[in-house]
Amino acid sequence: MRRMLSILLALTFFVGAAWAKEDTQPEETRLKVGNSTPMRGQFFTEMWGNSTSDADVRDLLHAYNLIYWDAEQGMFTVDPSVVSGVAGTINAEGDHTYIMALYDDLFYSDGTRITAWDYAFSYLLSISPVLNELGASPLRREQIVGYQEYMEAGEPLAGVRVLTEDTLSVTLNHEYLPFFYEMGLLSCNPYPIYEIAPGVEVRDDGQGVYLANIDEKIEEPLFSAELLAETILDPDTGYMAHPRVVSGPYLLTSWDGEVAEFEINPEYKGNSRGQRPAIDHLTYTLAEIETMVDQLEDGEFDLLNKTMRADKIAQGIGLIGEGFGMSNYPRLGLSYISFSCERPTVSELAVRQAIAYCFDRDATTADYTGGFGMRVDGYYGIGQWMYGLIAGTMPYPLEEPEDESDAEALAEYEEKLAEYEALNLEQLNTYELNMAEAAQMLDEAGWRINDEGLREKDGVVLDLRMIYPEGNNIYESLQTNLAENLEKVGIRLNMEAVPMVELLSRWYHQEEREEDMIYLASNFNIVFDPSINFAPDGSWTYTNLKDEALYEAAVAMRRTEPGDVLTYMQHWIAFQERFNEALPMIPVYSNVYFDFYRDDLQDYSIAENTTWGQAIIGAWLGETDEEITEEDGSVFFD
Repeated sequence: MRRMLSILLALTFFVGAAWAKEDTQPEETRLKVGNSTPMRGQFFTEMWGNSTSDADVRDLLHAYNLIYWDAEQGMFTVDPSVVSGVAGTINAEGDHTYIMALYDDLFYSDGTRITAWDYAFSYLLSISPVLNELGASPLRREQIVGYQEYMEAGEPLAGVRVLTEDTLSVTLNHEYLPFFYEMGLLSCNPYPIYEIAPGVEVRDDGQGVYLANIDEKIEEPLFSAELLAETILDPDTGYMAHPRVVSGPYLLTSWDGEVAEFEINPEYKGNSRGQRPAIDHLTYTLAEIETMVDQLEDGEFDLLNKTMRADKIAQGIGLIGEGFGMSNYPRLGLSYISFSCERPTVSELAVRQAIAYCFDRDATTADYTGGFGMRVDGYYGIGQWMYGLIAGTMPYPLEEPEDESDAEALAEYEEKLAEYEALNLEQLNTYELNMAEAAQMLDEAGWRINDEGLREKDGVVLDLRMIYPEGNNIYESLQTNLAENLEKVGIRLNMEAVPMVELLSRWYHQEEREEDMIYLASNFNIVFDPSINFAPDGSWTYTNLKDEALYEAAVAMRRTEPGDVLTYMQHWIAFQERFNEALPMIPVYSNVYFDFYRDDLQDYSIAENTTWGQAIIGAWLGETDEEITEEDGSVFFD
């Protein structure tokens, strides 16, 4: 496994030349960005869905999160551009309280100062039960003290306190600790209450924060599903698709359902690295897979984000040195076929596993990604640090004893090293193509061949339906490597391409679904907590699999002490093994993304960021002085 990933990265990584920067930035600069995943216009939060393109836009519009991921340290910490100081306390019960002092130079784009009250509002809004009435999934913040009382009885949120205009405290419930990504639980962006809930304010009665009418003469609470339906979801003016007042580096100047336009937010102070945007105008739109590289070459696009199809990658690489550059980076997620486990056709494990045995995933991976992807057998991406640790592309977090004569320290080091080296995913079932095994599993589970030649049991016929994203040329590969094989064991698979917006609505249960399987892909957040996605209560379980063992494995992973990487990894492997056995999804591949762009786009550090929306903040357009400060790199293929 280590060799495979190393080869994959060695084949694909292009080490760009590092140039000395000249002050040649034109007065007005524009950049047109294309991505093959359409936007849904969900530019507010992920609670109504989390399309990767919408997530990119949110990184442009919303900023000043209390915390950020320090990639160099491999940990969450408070954002030094937002929080001027932090103190922590632990009470007798073991609750952890973080007291954060905020800088007083944080402003929204309309010039309104951002204070601790704005963060308190964001916490309250994100978990409000009224969001359920609007088709959203409120964030799971059970870790905050008082969460259940706020959700179920409308009591003040005791775990969030506004101590002064610029001082906020958040208390985490000991019952949910330890939590490996503990600081990540504080994640919160400020949102303007006067835009989202006009007439409402946040109050702190000494017992916690809560929402109340500004005008106390109004007896009926203004904060309601009816109000938010208008202020957030109105298609023409709602904050979801048309946020006017924002905190991020850019302002949304227009959105017509397909094309989004942005310009610099002059009130933005900069990110945790002290970077501010330098490109004046951005345009973001859908890039059709078949023509996008041609459009880049013709000047219709300036940047293509997340190119992943093998033929398009090869075409893009052919432009390098001809006025274009590129960057590539391993994906934080994977593609998969998700089962709708609420349906009687695929609710049974034997059926799901039989389908997996009929799927030549290696062939599909090669068809779609060429040499730029690899089959995966669990719920992970090759860009996650956990996989990198196992694959050998990341060093173990160990330091050799300074004193080589210290036998005890050396023995302890070698013991830990051996434990790290023993970490592997070798116990995962690779579900190699084996139709005989699939047929036998179905026979033993009581699925008999009916007069139509299809498997049937208790009146349920395995005449399955799968949807996949429109515009994705995966159909032929799935037809050859899956559907034709299924037919040989008595399962019919009907595949239909649907628009991505519609597909995601069904995946998120925002629309009624009749399909048994959905082909799609996901990228993970840095806080990897799959207990949310596989909770037995089904609230966020888009597969509708209710597997207690899988959930408990995920909980064990998250309840690792912060900093105990070895134990976390052991729990992570146990989770992957249970996922692999329960099979709520068939994982297909994880791959290396390629971004192609005009070669005067400088300092575009996409490999150090999770989205182009973050990477573009430190980038600029202009010529260089041609002084190479690092050795140029190359792309090699076998």
